Amino acid sequence: MALTMLDKQAEKKDTSQWPADIAAEFERESKNPNPCVGSKLLSENERTRVWIIRLAPGERIGFHRHVLDYFWTSVSGGRGRQHVHDGTTVEYTYQPGETRHESYGKGEFKVHDLENLGDREMIFMTVEFKDSANKPMPLPAGVTPQSAAA
Repeated sequence: MALTMLDKQAEKKDTSQWPADIAAEFERESKNPNPCVGSKLLSENERTRVWIIRLAPGERIGFHRHVLDYFWTSVSGGRGRQHVHDGTTVEYTYQPGETRHESYGKGEFKVHDLENLGDREMIFMTVEFKDSANKPMPLPAGVTPQSAAA
């Protein structure tokens, strides 16, 4: 059976108010949803979008919106913090090769960011499935598939 984030226990979960800059960015995303669920789009076809996230220690990828069914795999392992659209801040440790599958019904979504809390680069691969309950959101101009070697 495929594991989801519901199967993963947060090491730390906090419901206190977010810093002003994080809250402001979240508000901007709610008005202009960000469909870029990775740092770089590696590949796209009629069925999938393949993304990579590479975060140096202390680096953060901003708020983005998941509306499509997808899975992610932690390539490097590491420790990360997320601010999630339900108002929580959670911290997780990821193992190399750890994979989680997520699905969203019509109108459902998840908005979150990700910050690398570790002392080495943290890498994730994410594959979105376009034939999900929700239609794919259009990508911003200039976001096109790039070679993994680029």
